[in-house]
Amino acid sequence: MALINSVLSWIMKKRIHQIELFMKYPHEVQEDWFRRLIATARNTEFGKAYDFRSIETQNEFRSRVPLNDYNSLKPYIERLKQGEQNLLWPGEIKWFAKSSGTTGDKSKYIPVSEEAMEECHFKGGKDMLSIYCNNHPGTQMFDGKSIAMGGSRQIIEISNESYYHEGDLSAIIMENLPIWVEFMRTPSLSIALMNEWESKIEKMAMATIPHNVTSALGVPSWTLLLFKKVLSITGKDNLLEIWPNFELFMHGGVSFVPYREQFQKLLPSSKVTFLESYNASEGYFGIQDRTDENDMLLMLDYGIYYEFLPVDSLDSENPQTVLLSEVKPDVNYAMIISTNAGLWRYLIGDTVEFTTLNPYRIRITGRTRNFINAFGEELIIDNAEKALAIACDRSGAVITEYTAAPVYLEGDKKGAHEWLIEFENPPADLGFFISTFDNALKSINSDYEAKRYHGMILGEPVIHPVPHGTFYNWLKSKGKLGGQNKVPRLSNDRKYVDEILALLQG
Repeated sequence: MALINSVLSWIMKKRIHQIELFMKYPHEVQEDWFRRLIATARNTEFGKAYDFRSIETQNEFRSRVPLNDYNSLKPYIERLKQGEQNLLWPGEIKWFAKSSGTTGDKSKYIPVSEEAMEECHFKGGKDMLSIYCNNHPGTQMFDGKSIAMGGSRQIIEISNESYYHEGDLSAIIMENLPIWVEFMRTPSLSIALMNEWESKIEKMAMATIPHNVTSALGVPSWTLLLFKKVLSITGKDNLLEIWPNFELFMHGGVSFVPYREQFQKLLPSSKVTFLESYNASEGYFGIQDRTDENDMLLMLDYGIYYEFLPVDSLDSENPQTVLLSEVKPDVNYAMIISTNAGLWRYLIGDTVEFTTLNPYRIRITGRTRNFINAFGEELIIDNAEKALAIACDRSGAVITEYTAAPVYLEGDKKGAHEWLIEFENPPADLGFFISTFDNALKSINSDYEAKRYHGMILGEPVIHPVPHGTFYNWLKSKGKLGGQNKVPRLSNDRKYVDEILALLQG
């Protein structure tokens, strides 16, 4: 195994030269990808509609092609799912990454082309390992096995001769990785891609315990659940008693801040590295490349062309984006991408700030809308409004104001969403209101439904009815009465909820 570790480490380090190249020539690399993308897609239906053939400059592209979100591209995506091709990107699209929904849908279905799989998602995974190996030349990671926390997928039949695959991006990637990767991973693919999560966690724990596990990759919330199950089965105090050579946890999807302390208790060694990446169904965008900083290097040669929109311009009548060469540090930008899967000037909903400009590094600052995404549930305000309306209708309640925040996993406690609600007419049965609201959220948001499955990660919502005038008094205490000041509905941290609870106690 030592030879395998040496060879793989050497291969991973070779990529560093190419990464250094786009760090040195970022604008040239981005312009090259811009030209390659529009040239490749010029004969697609979308490319013909906006005459890609005649576009010569980035400014022409910005002025001619409108900004898009999922709803504006959905008609194309629905046709792709029905078997039509050459709409957004040439070639056959057979994979769709299932993500949490928009205002009108329970789920989004992001097209994944062969080029996006190879040039973006696979490349991002390899680069994460390359950067780690470069920063840790003495790594012995490849002497052991890596745990991969995959989602699930299914085959959707369109007709007797036509079908497509849909599922979590992690499942799509794992299903298509080279066969040799299977020898480096635990558990087997048959377990890693199981749909039934309760059995899956149990079987993953049992399958991984006997191996020399040196690394793991996954969303923190689900990985934490697996690690706790491993400790429960073995009766050990920490994971290093089971896997003494464990050295790397690669994470993404949600903020690691609320989980870091728990992972450090489970893996109590300064030799264990926690490495963050910024990967989404739409693309692989960033990798933490410095051991002493938690920002991420913006990856510029993955078949993605970037634009950035200052957040304060989001609601303007004619929003103007800036190119990579025009960004400034410490400005909150909405990220806009054009990709080798046919997402054109696509507003992905994330906001970022640049921490350095040479090279370009970013940190995720939030979303372009109110949300809670502490566990990968991606709960947006539209989901909350619809579910609250259902609960009020069925219980006879009327709501004046509300706000919500996550309750993070701690010890043996499950995560939850904590809601402070000021009722005009309170429900006669709060328990009925809570269960109705919970079930409505499950029906509206597939990611929330997954995290609530058997209460394994998310418990039932915690709802506190608060006295009349609570939110008015809170806004008054902050000098924010009147004008455009309003109660924040959903927050991904506990700042507002804790302030209001403290005000009530005081």
